[in-house]
Amino acid sequence: MRKTIFPLILLSFSSYSNAQDSIQASGQIHHLEEVIVSPDATVGSKFKAKNIAGSTYYISPKELKQFNYGDINRILQSVPGVTVVDEEGFGHRPNIGLRGTSPTNTAKITLMEDGVLIAPAPYTAPAAYYFPTVNRIQAFEILKGSSQIQYGPFTTGGAINMISTQIPDDFKGRIRLNYGSFNTRNAYMNVGDSGENFGYVVEYNNRASDGFKRIDHSSKKTGFEGSDYMAKFRINTNANAKVYQSLTLKAQYSKENADETYLGLTDTDFKNNYRRRYLASEADNIGTEHFQLMLTHFIKPAQNITITTKAYNNNFRRNWYKLNDVRYEGKNYSLKEILNDPLKNSAAYELLTGDMDGSDNSLRYRANNRKYNAKGIQTVANIKFNGQNTTHDLDVGIRYHKDSEDRFQWNDGYAIRNNNLYKTSSGAPGSQDNRVAETNAFAAHVLYNFGYKNLRITPGIRYENINIKNTNYGTSDLGRNGSDALRLSENKVDVFIPGISALYAFSKDLSVFSSLHKGFSPPGTSPGQKAEESLNFEVGTRGSIKGLSGEVIYFNNNYRNMLGSDANAAGGTGQGDLFNAGKASVSGLEVLLSYNPLFENSTTKLPISFSYTYTSTELKSNFSSRVEAWGNVSVGDEIPYIPKNQWAMSVGLEHKRLSIYVNSRYNGQFRTQAGQGAIPEQDLVKRFFVMDFATNYQISRRFTLSCNLLNVLNNKYAVSRVPSGLRPGLPFAANAGASFDF
Repeated sequence: MRKTIFPLILLSFSSYSNAQDSIQASGQIHHLEEVIVSPDATVGSKFKAKNIAGSTYYISPKELKQFNYGDINRILQSVPGVTVVDEEGFGHRPNIGLRGTSPTNTAKITLMEDGVLIAPAPYTAPAAYYFPTVNRIQAFEILKGSSQIQYGPFTTGGAINMISTQIPDDFKGRIRLNYGSFNTRNAYMNVGDSGENFGYVVEYNNRASDGFKRIDHSSKKTGFEGSDYMAKFRINTNANAKVYQSLTLKAQYSKENADETYLGLTDTDFKNNYRRRYLASEADNIGTEHFQLMLTHFIKPAQNITITTKAYNNNFRRNWYKLNDVRYEGKNYSLKEILNDPLKNSAAYELLTGDMDGSDNSLRYRANNRKYNAKGIQTVANIKFNGQNTTHDLDVGIRYHKDSEDRFQWNDGYAIRNNNLYKTSSGAPGSQDNRVAETNAFAAHVLYNFGYKNLRITPGIRYENINIKNTNYGTSDLGRNGSDALRLSENKVDVFIPGISALYAFSKDLSVFSSLHKGFSPPGTSPGQKAEESLNFEVGTRGSIKGLSGEVIYFNNNYRNMLGSDANAAGGTGQGDLFNAGKASVSGLEVLLSYNPLFENSTTKLPISFSYTYTSTELKSNFSSRVEAWGNVSVGDEIPYIPKNQWAMSVGLEHKRLSIYVNSRYNGQFRTQAGQGAIPEQDLVKRFFVMDFATNYQISRRFTLSCNLLNVLNNKYAVSRVPSGLRPGLPFAANAGASFDF
């Protein structure tokens, strides 16, 4: 099937339909190259982002086309205040933090697609392995400070909303093909149209690669293959209807199979060959499947009133089948224990590499088999009206949400003999972990934007009522009949989350703003466990003059109670339980500059942008944790996986049909375990610098050729040490592509 995809798509270049014009109602979707006006968007444009009394960043469709990145880490690298930690080099399972929140599994920020929660179980188990295929995302909105207070449940760091491909105003479509290093290929196509009372868009994306790592003594590839299908259908009243309404159905399905591993390398092995994979990880694999249904109703009962209601249901399944530990002479060795000291644990290390034959079950694999469901309904009403010298914008929303995580896991035994990996025993499904956790949550918010001349003040409040329940059936009750081993735990939270922001514009080119709000993250299922709470402050200024624009923001998040996670990705046991980390403080500086020295030239542009983030972290409580990233914490320790310094720079040349861009990213060193002072070698991920290059040439109005060079300098760098061993970033990679618009 895969081999037929590209020829079929190439054949479709030979035919296309003429564009059709249609007049859209003001309540319908309108989108220009830089602007998206839709019930799916929270910001919709760079102009609006710059006029919000809070830190907000908008990545437009035009920006995304410059590199056509399929890696969310590279897309977000230019956004100040964002921390990304790579895992496998392609960005399919990102770790994203905002303003010092833990990036592990992107579990401490609010993730949305088209304005609804998109994590598999955002309340119950936000640290789950699903992220939308970025090739089908039309724009990204990143909200920090009090600008994200209406988008809970996580309000400490911020929120990211991904706007999927919108229904076009008239008939149009796109076909894009890419092929490059490591046999990496991507095929994308969409087509859509709008009439007076109907609109649609259908979309397909296929991505695959052989991977850049090589397994010892094996010909097995280390790559992935995934497909993504999406369709939207809209019916609407006439544009001149007294009360305009629309109803949009969205259906999305995706699946991926990746031969990826959590197993890294020792420091010595990384230096010798950073693309190496130990033979013991040969059977590592993650298979995922995601299905979403969403129904959006939009009504405009008056010129100044809109009401948007969204009902959604997300199902996600995954089985992360991977090496868990090593057994030698009656003792179990954790992978991190082996790789941290391969000399002390030489026998276990040789079992990993295959240099020593192992007995039956000397390698234990774990099938992290889980199912997730998230569903809910939300309504947001917006009312705008003007007084004498005043503007008023009131946003009122409610949401009922329910999500769950079902764990039904088991262990299998393996052994390496004569440089071949063999399965030596099979566990019964549910015999390692057998439990269901679920959450019922009601949320509401009120946000009032008051403007008087050049002053804008925005108070707001959010309410969260959360009930979390965990049912552990035990590893013997595989039929879930409710035996004596049944264990129940429950936790409840009832909280108000206030915030206020203000912006004063001295002129259309200069403004200052500040905000203060309560940060919040839901607790786990342990009875009485506290939620994460903080007091968050920011102050900043924005300005522009003759082709130069920029903003500078200072932020401080003062935690009353920080939560850590026992996630496997953080070096924990994989149970996913949360624990109280006590008081902490995070502060920093965000700088963003954009300049076009040829701004008066109508045919040639030289866009230059620079972003910088400084982050200082301090833990203010003593505690001990079994999670590797935390360990034994003392007052004054720094939070792991947060670099102090990060910067990114982009330089472009746009002249008629040709465009050339160079992106550079610097990531400062960071510690992988909480501590202070000089970072020990075994806890250090060194600083790194990566440069990418892209060029696009528009042969005609419809046909464009492109070429991307990633990590042009072919720098060898590590991106992480958890859960076990050093893990590499993507080496030099080249790819070429063509796109056809019709």
